[in-house]
Amino acid sequence: MRDRLLAAPVVPAPEPWQRVFQYGVPVGGLLGIGFASHPDSGHDLVMVVSHQGHGLFDAVTGEKIARDHDPDPDPDEDTPDASSDLSCPGLGPIAGSRVRIAGLFGGGLDTVTADGWTLEVVTPAWPHDRVLLSRDGGLPHTGPHGEQWWHIFHADYSEFRAAGFSPSGQTIAVATSSDLCLWTRRPA
Repeated sequence: MRDRLLAAPVVPAPEPWQRVFQYGVPVGGLLGIGFASHPDSGHDLVMVVSHQGHGLFDAVTGEKIARDHDPDPDPDEDTPDASSDLSCPGLGPIAGSRVRIAGLFGGGLDTVTADGWTLEVVTPAWPHDRVLLSRDGGLPHTGPHGEQWWHIFHADYSEFRAAGFSPSGQTIAVATSSDLCLWTRRPA
């Protein structure tokens, strides 16, 4: 299995997935990411938390729609359960809400969609994580690479932070300590 994973090249995600940014968005000191839904367009939004502040991206267009270089300290951090909450205050169109964050300090994102897509993070050559996308349970050991599963991302230059689907299942996000990569698809 390890040899098979090491031999699989990075390939584009299959249809209907489309990469939003050709090379990803540079985000120095990225700590974590989370998903929200735009209250007007319904597009998936990706909240990025980094040492340089918070940012909010439209996952369909890739547009940065809000940025806070110096977020105020979260007043909820003083509550006894705040450290286990792994969320941060929203900004821009989602101000007043909280966004759950996954990344360096824990948490997680969805790894399966309602229609059978699956993401798996594997590390056959530590510390270089690989993100695998499969359809209908096509795990790497059950079918050919490029037909039932795809190696879509290789974290060989930065530390892996998080990978997962948005709650709608229409966006894939992969975050490293230096970049955010997104794939999207239209609703079926």
